[in-house]
Amino acid sequence: MGNGSLIHTAKKVVGKAILAADESTETIRKRLATIGVDSTPEINRQYRQLLFTATGIEKYISGVILYDETIRQTSDDGIPFPKLLSGKGIVPGIKVDKGAVKIPGKNSDTFTQGLDGLGKRLTEYKELGACFAKWRAVYTIADDGPSLIAIERNAHDLALYALICQDVGIVPIIEPEVLMDGDHSFEKNKQLTIKILTAVFVQARKYSVDLSGVILKPNMITAGKNNSRQKNIGTVAETTLQVLNKVVPAEVAGVAFLSGGQSPPLATDHLNMINKIRNRLKKSYPGKITASYGRALQGETLEAWAGKKENVTKAQRVFISRAEKVYKAGLGQL
Repeated sequence: MGNGSLIHTAKKVVGKAILAADESTETIRKRLATIGVDSTPEINRQYRQLLFTATGIEKYISGVILYDETIRQTSDDGIPFPKLLSGKGIVPGIKVDKGAVKIPGKNSDTFTQGLDGLGKRLTEYKELGACFAKWRAVYTIADDGPSLIAIERNAHDLALYALICQDVGIVPIIEPEVLMDGDHSFEKNKQLTIKILTAVFVQARKYSVDLSGVILKPNMITAGKNNSRQKNIGTVAETTLQVLNKVVPAEVAGVAFLSGGQSPPLATDHLNMINKIRNRLKKSYPGKITASYGRALQGETLEAWAGKKENVTKAQRVFISRAEKVYKAGLGQL
């Protein structure tokens, strides 16, 4: 896949909202446990099928991030999930990192595993139908962190991952997530997010990553979830957009915000306000600004489904209702 194809694919992925259905085995187990359902490969398949076959999904969702288990599964009628999605005009993607591990002696600092053998895994995923990938680095705000070591290590790895993706012909989603965990201030999140994103793009340029074939999946600027002094939707949106305009290179194909533990309505309202403000500005980041939500697109659907076949149609309606809102929020039209 040449650069032109990478750019085309990247723009298609961010054309609407992106569904993050890439929960790891452990994460999907936890999510299903909240509705009293035990996770098995078959239960996981049934749940993902519910999402992917919802009537009208293609109106609001342009890309779906899959997990290793899911990309190998098929629908009830034997259609591989990547093919099922592609048939609806939705781009299939794949989570390729192997999770965060602690940096010894650095307390809350982590780096993300998965670079070893990445090219080979990406080649297989491409054969299975994946056109884009995702790699997540996480940063915990604490008195002693994140350290410069963690910031620089993750920036390096995100850039190298992106370069390997593009070499294989796959669009990379770069996800540097400053976690909402803790009681840190709004201002501290802002300053650290600027520092982290700046480091990521410095490394991306050093590695000669083609930024026009890259999608950024960042956090919004919020106070820690345990901080009683939360900012209003307008302040969060305005500050988040200021950070994008300050540090995200104009050539980046698109920005797809993560929800980071926000409720579905709040994550939707924040995205909508970001785009409303952006629509009023003459000078702003020119690429698409949308969402790549997991829980914020699925939370209500899981509750409606509750693991019961008789609830599938109802749950699909709930999912499509939220997907439509998130899609409209990506246009600033709610």
